Amino acid sequence: MKALGNVLWFIFGGFIAGLLWWFAGVMMFISIVGIPWGKACFAIGNLSFFPFGKEAVNREILTGKEDVGTGGWGTLGNVLWFIFGGFWLALSHALAAIISFITIIGIPFGIQHGKLARISLSPIGKEVVDKEVAEQARKKSAKRVVEEYSN
Repeated sequence: MKALGNVLWFIFGGFIAGLLWWFAGVMMFISIVGIPWGKACFAIGNLSFFPFGKEAVNREILTGKEDVGTGGWGTLGNVLWFIFGGFWLALSHALAAIISFITIIGIPFGIQHGKLARISLSPIGKEVVDKEVAEQARKKSAKRVVEEYSN
C-alpha cells in the first residue's frame, strides 16, 4: 500500500514539489548564509518525493546526542525559518490537507500534507527516515531518559 501511495503521490505532484524544494535548497546553498536552511529544504524535498512510510525525526532522538541543528542554533534557525516563510509553507500544506480530506480517496494524501505541514514549521535539526526507524529511535531515546531518571 505504501508503494502505491508513493507512486500516485509522485505522479500527481510529488515530483514537482520535491524538485521545487531541492531548487530552494540549491538557492540557499548558493547564498552561503542559507546553508542550514538549504539542508532543511533538501530534507523536506526528499519527504515530498515519497512521503508514505517516511517520517521526520529530531536528530537528537535519532542519534542520542545534540548537534548544531538540534541545539540553540537550530532553535534560532527554526524561529527565523518560521518568520520568513515556514508559517506560509505550513499553511499551504494544511490547506491542501483540508482539500484532500474532502474525498475518501484523498484522505491518505491529506495525512501526507499534514506531515509536510509539520516539518515546514521547523525543519532544522530533523532527519527523514523510515517510520520503523523513527519508532525504534523514539523507544531508544525514551529508554535513555528513563535510565537517566533512575540513576
